[in-house]
Amino acid sequence: MKWRVLMWILWPSFLVAAATSAVVFALIDPQDVIFLDYLTAGRQLVYTVGFFFFWSMAAASSAFTLMIAPRAVILDDFGEPIK
Repeated sequence: MKWRVLMWILWPSFLVAAATSAVVFALIDPQDVIFLDYLTAGRQLVYTVGFFFFWSMAAASSAFTLMIAPRAVILDDFGEPIK
């Protein structure tokens, strides 16, 4: 069951990160990104860090949504809730 929950979190967040990276990096050239007013990074590094940042933010959102979702009541054979 834990693997299923992990996939409920990671797969949709992967798709969102891919789409978000495509949109963001279509608008922003990584060569224009400057860190701390003088450090520059290569395109591939910015693409990679950006993708994993977007993936972690989307995964956190999915995990939080799953955490606050109402849980179903499990019933026994007689229709009584199991505690």
